[in-house]
Amino acid sequence: MARDINETAVDYVGLLQANLDRVFNERNSERRRAAIAELYEPQAVLYEPEAEAMGHTAINAAVERLLANLPADFAFAVTAPAVGHHGVGRLRWEGGPKNGPAVVSGTDVALLGNGRIRSLYVLLDAGEA
Repeated sequence: MARDINETAVDYVGLLQANLDRVFNERNSERRRAAIAELYEPQAVLYEPEAEAMGHTAINAAVERLLANLPADFAFAVTAPAVGHHGVGRLRWEGGPKNGPAVVSGTDVALLGNGRIRSLYVLLDAGEA
């Protein structure tokens, strides 16, 4: 387990995997909101290629909009274990139908504080923005 910039032990794999599973793969708004409250700092910022959202309510709304535009069987999956140090973590992922080929891939880069996400940058692979 590594330490972030505030010397709090950080489980980069667990935190970033939980973010993908419990936030970006969660279609129930109440469960997703609870996960955001647990995983993100109160004034966290989500940066997507075309938008940004600050705070738990705005992040939840941004993910809600994203999922509303995806088929019901769409899911995100990890393609390589998360890595991180000094308060910065990275997770590679792909998304597509649960039993089909990936139609999008990218990387989440998270800046952490106190063991929680302070800001998350969603980077889409070339040609997918």
